Amino acid sequence: MSILAVGTVAFDSIDTPFGSAERVLGGSASYLTLAARPFCEDVRLVGVVGHDFPDEYRQTLADGGVDLKGLEVDEDEKTFFWHGQYHYDMNERDTLDTQLNALASFEPEIPDSYLDSDIVCLGNLEPGIQRDVLDQVADPQYVIADTMNYWIESTPDSLRTTLSQVDCFVINDAEARELADEPNLVRAAGLIRDMGPETLIIKKGEHGALLFTDHSVFSAPAYPLEDIQDPTGAGDAFAGGLAGHLHRAGSLDRDALRRGVIYGSVIASFAVQRYGPDKLLDLTRTAITERARAFRELAAIPKLVPLEKQLA
Repeated sequence: MSILAVGTVAFDSIDTPFGSAERVLGGSASYLTLAARPFCEDVRLVGVVGHDFPDEYRQTLADGGVDLKGLEVDEDEKTFFWHGQYHYDMNERDTLDTQLNALASFEPEIPDSYLDSDIVCLGNLEPGIQRDVLDQVADPQYVIADTMNYWIESTPDSLRTTLSQVDCFVINDAEARELADEPNLVRAAGLIRDMGPETLIIKKGEHGALLFTDHSVFSAPAYPLEDIQDPTGAGDAFAGGLAGHLHRAGSLDRDALRRGVIYGSVIASFAVQRYGPDKLLDLTRTAITERARAFRELAAIPKLVPLEKQLA
């Protein structure tokens, strides 16, 4: 099986109360592919960069095991750039600068060798571009998509059309409330699933994630960390870990999805410990397994004694 990730490849500049980093490797496609790679040997990237994209960053992705045949270079433009500032509450950030550059005219062309991809991850892009990708891929077994408030506000009808073609939708809690126009997350989840995706995952940052499927809700914790440097790619790392686990499990049933949420959370917890995706580059399967076991301990509930026995 193979995983195809379509999204941005970018320069990110990050400011936090604890430090900063300038023009590190970023973008949804970068995080998605590097996060999926520990689980899957055939991870494919489709994106665009400009003439200023350094060979060093291309090599970083290649050394991470990512197939780059789908990475286009626009020699007339610069690479997509984002500058963000985080606050003491790392769930809150301000966008200081966004330069679309090569992304402004990006029309993805999927290489012939990618057309048989089994799992497709649609990173944060204009919904029409996401559909263009799905129109090109032959018959994906599973489609995972992400979005952001910008597309919810500017292209709501197009986004709903895309959602009708998606199996699993990953979104944060604020975006879920905005998309559904409903403050209650449980009711919002039902409204969003009515738009098309059978599975919905609502990320809640340091408060974990919620998985909604038919007649089932699963709550996963977030891993408590003392050192968080850069939350920028956490959501994409989560989706990449989820896709990677589903590939390795060879199943899409309830238990596989629940474990996928845990593994997605595990990968995201590593990603935020360094600026950019650096932490994902030397991540071993042993380290992933050990942290997954720690997640299990975090969520373990001791055997409950019936109340009538307690009072006897």
